[in-house]
Amino acid sequence: MLLGNMMDVPLLVSSILRYAETYHGDREIVSRTVEGPIHRYSYAQAAARARRLANALVALGVVPGARVGTLAWNGYRHLELYYAVSGSGMVCHTINPRLFPEQIAYIINHAEDEVLFTDLSFLGMLEGIADQLTRLKAVVVLTDAANMPAASALPNLLCYETLLADQPDAFVWPEFDENTAAAMCYTSGTTGHPKGVLYSHRSCVLHSMTICMPGALGVSPMDVVMPVVPMFHINAWGFIYSAPMVGAKLVLPGPKLDGASLTDLIEAEQVSLTAGVPTVWMGLLAWLDAHPDRSIASLKRLIIGGSACPPVMIEQFRQRGVNAIHGWGMTETHAASCTSLPKPKHALWSPEERSALALKQGRPFYGIEFRVVDEEGAEVPHDGESYGRLLVRGPWVAAGYYGVSDSPSHATPGWFETGDIVTMDADGYIQIVDRAKDLIKSGGEWISSIELENIAVGHPAVREAAVVARPDAQWSERPLLAVVLKEGAALTAADMIAFYEGKVAKWCIPTDLVVLDELPHTATGKILKTALRTMLMTRLAEAQ
Repeated sequence: MLLGNMMDVPLLVSSILRYAETYHGDREIVSRTVEGPIHRYSYAQAAARARRLANALVALGVVPGARVGTLAWNGYRHLELYYAVSGSGMVCHTINPRLFPEQIAYIINHAEDEVLFTDLSFLGMLEGIADQLTRLKAVVVLTDAANMPAASALPNLLCYETLLADQPDAFVWPEFDENTAAAMCYTSGTTGHPKGVLYSHRSCVLHSMTICMPGALGVSPMDVVMPVVPMFHINAWGFIYSAPMVGAKLVLPGPKLDGASLTDLIEAEQVSLTAGVPTVWMGLLAWLDAHPDRSIASLKRLIIGGSACPPVMIEQFRQRGVNAIHGWGMTETHAASCTSLPKPKHALWSPEERSALALKQGRPFYGIEFRVVDEEGAEVPHDGESYGRLLVRGPWVAAGYYGVSDSPSHATPGWFETGDIVTMDADGYIQIVDRAKDLIKSGGEWISSIELENIAVGHPAVREAAVVARPDAQWSERPLLAVVLKEGAALTAADMIAFYEGKVAKWCIPTDLVVLDELPHTATGKILKTALRTMLMTRLAEAQ
């Protein structure tokens, strides 16, 4: 076979920062810090500090291939870690601080982290599990000397700014195989222990290049990008790489993700593109409704992922001039792998048809392939109605889990089993019907919990909703609806049944309603249905 005569230049994370420094060096990075103040600097300054951090890591004795853990919010020091760690050939292991302390200890030990960098917010939690973190050589607090704690139970506690102070900003980023591990993220562990996904430099760069494409997320130099999705959740869905890659202004919201704080940043920094899970946007919309004098007029695009977005949310943002774009991805797929962006022919569709399209998770980006199969593994028709299991493959899809020799998710050779039940239309747009484990089978017919939830949150009294299956002697299973109401609102089961009428088949309508003060959520903001199901079943048992 005749090979091409082209240069073999590896795709490395360090190349993104070098490019940003060289060609967009004056572009701004704005961060809300844990300590309180807003911090501002440029890509050129960030690159210089990342090189100093790389020197500091070498001085600590951290070698290529070693895992370096982070427990941090979206901030400029966390950004420096992303590039200094991976650029040096080490592995940047971002850890979700919203997990249970026992899970965090498990993850740190399973990944064999050697050094851990943490925001001040998480010191107390780490001190509670300090006796389990025997492998760590040092814990570095992401702050300056003035804010360092006077004492701690954690061994070898170091100050980030002190660590950098004596280091030169000259460092030559090494070149190595682009398939070298760059970053690591663990799943949220809704069943069993969290599982580690080990991203390569190649996968990070290819995914970031792809989401910059106009047919994907369209990140451009003209954008002001604010990733509300945390940097500890799948590399902030790739925005931490893609924004520097094109020279977009980057706004990092830190620990404050409430409606008031996000609106302040959107207004002050003229944010044009943001991304996050539906629960965050529920809070933002509720706050804006209560403060009609405030505006998010600069915001043009908002990427919604992590769980299905209710139609009412897309419409509420549309009324504010924001294009809310559905996306889909997983820890195992480097986050976003498809969006619901329309094709030219869809401009001729009716408003109702375009709204229905926007509710779909979308068609895959170039590089990603989808298969939708039935229980026997045969392809289902691409008619937008037949549904099956979603399988995916591509250059930024995990081929397995770190330290796990065998996984049911990879039982089909060359494909990853997502666990989602979807339909696919003739244009390749998928729509999630449900997670396989959350489908409700009633009287031999399948009921989608997602469809029922999307309808429920359209009720003016409902702030959040979830549907789970409850056992039924006659029908095997029936849908049980749990809701959180808006402040001051009231709702009865009869009200809700009437609201469902005409929107779904009568046999799909939940006749049982439970009103809760809050719904349990996973560490990434999704509704935790395992915990909700246990809670509701306990209530039902006690009521009998």
